Amino acid sequence: MLLIKGARLVDPSHHIDKKADILIDRGKIVEIKGSINVRGAEVLSATNLILCPGFIDIHTHLREPGEEFKETIESGCRAAAAGGFTAIACMPNTIPPNDNPSTTRFIMERARMANGVKVMPVGAITVEQKGEKLCEYFSMKQEGMVAISEDGKSVMNSGILRRAMEYAATHDILVISHCEDHNLSGKGVMNEGIFSTRFGLRPVPVQSEEIIVFRDIAVSSLTGCRLHIAHVSAADSLFHIRRAKKKKMRVTAETTPHYLYLSDDMLSTYDTNLKVNPPLRSRSDVQALRKAIKDGTIDCIASDHAPHSPAEKEVEFDIAKPGIAGLETSAGLIMNLVNDGVISLKRAIHLMSTGPAKVLGISPNSLTVGQEANITIIDLRKEWVVDPSKFFSKARNTPFAGYKLRGRVLATIVSGRVLYSEL
Repeated sequence: MLLIKGARLVDPSHHIDKKADILIDRGKIVEIKGSINVRGAEVLSATNLILCPGFIDIHTHLREPGEEFKETIESGCRAAAAGGFTAIACMPNTIPPNDNPSTTRFIMERARMANGVKVMPVGAITVEQKGEKLCEYFSMKQEGMVAISEDGKSVMNSGILRRAMEYAATHDILVISHCEDHNLSGKGVMNEGIFSTRFGLRPVPVQSEEIIVFRDIAVSSLTGCRLHIAHVSAADSLFHIRRAKKKKMRVTAETTPHYLYLSDDMLSTYDTNLKVNPPLRSRSDVQALRKAIKDGTIDCIASDHAPHSPAEKEVEFDIAKPGIAGLETSAGLIMNLVNDGVISLKRAIHLMSTGPAKVLGISPNSLTVGQEANITIIDLRKEWVVDPSKFFSKARNTPFAGYKLRGRVLATIVSGRVLYSEL
């Protein structure tokens, strides 16, 4: 048995915000009340700390199979636990990609061996992610797949996308869309505008994202398929997402912490840790996204954890791999926004816990008796400095190194097991 004492329990989905003790036995919450004392129980003191439903990351790259030098399922699970995540959905663009039931089964088996946070595979939309032939969605779902995506690229053929969405809708499978018109983005590496001209870097117009957001929403409307827009980076994309929501369409969206903090003017240093896809946008886009996480346009916040080796980052900006290792900084960055008054604590917890579960269509974590004990404990007042040398991830590629944040994950509990603790 595990007894957590003195915490402030916050669960927006059940309108819970109170100080209480919580008793966990055999992986489930068995009692919640003002004061609990049980002989023989392991006790965690959480006085003045926030205890909330465990965070879920809807967008993670684990690199296994094929690029284990960057990350493995085991190391990614350790990083996720350190970041407060009790479950993660891993994207299919591995080598080979997760485009068949056997690969999905392999990922699930490796996750069971890691015995850490829950891993939920996302399958590819097309075989080898070539945009030509559909994968076996139903068989992959039977092996544990929770959604499909071509993440890292878009399905550029609208006819194939329509067939994919029709097939997915038949089995109520979520389509997660990486929105990029490759004909427009070309070999661009940063947002098109005054700064791309000033820095001499090949540009990517914001319309590259906006056009595919609009198209994919239109195809979702045609097919009735559930659609989730990944890593929204631009204010122009938000216009189409708001319009879809107003029409009560089955459309959801996410953004990531780096689009809430970083902007294209910062690329004057040519720091390759600032290279992401889609690229960092303008400061006005950052402000628009901050508004969107408050008003409900954005349904959840994802890390888009994209680990890379030093050999792939310590090169010229044009050829560096895009991506940020975000599992261990996401919660801290979002709690820092809470302390800065950008969003409320309840909204932040919703965006990182209940929201992702609702998007995926899985049972949400909750602080109610009888539910599985998937819990994140946070010190909202604790100040800390991001130090990538201390990451549990194999990767160190973060632009947030040296950032001083307020709000830190102190413990992560999955099915009643303490996977990470600083208590």
